[in-house]
Amino acid sequence: MNIHISEDALTWFKDEMLVEEGEQVRFYVRYGGSSPLHDGFSLGVNKDEPVDAGERVEIDKREFFIEEGDLWFFDGHDLFVEFDEKLQEPSYEYKK
Repeated sequence: MNIHISEDALTWFKDEMLVEEGEQVRFYVRYGGSSPLHDGFSLGVNKDEPVDAGERVEIDKREFFIEEGDLWFFDGHDLFVEFDEKLQEPSYEYKK
């Protein structure tokens, strides 16, 4: 699995979450909500430091990661983080 972040999504993380150079962003599994992969679970995001990163990518001196224990959620899919112009927030797609 891989993490892909679009330029517009990266700008959102910088401007709205105030992710500075050298900081990390974690994508994690939340109980509740829904996703195309698992009903009753959804994707959460916050600034955090990795403990046991199972997947990570560095973009513009900022690290985006998923902990090893959360990789099951992605079921072999890559995570694509885009920016939804209409909602003015990131959107998440899962592709094999």
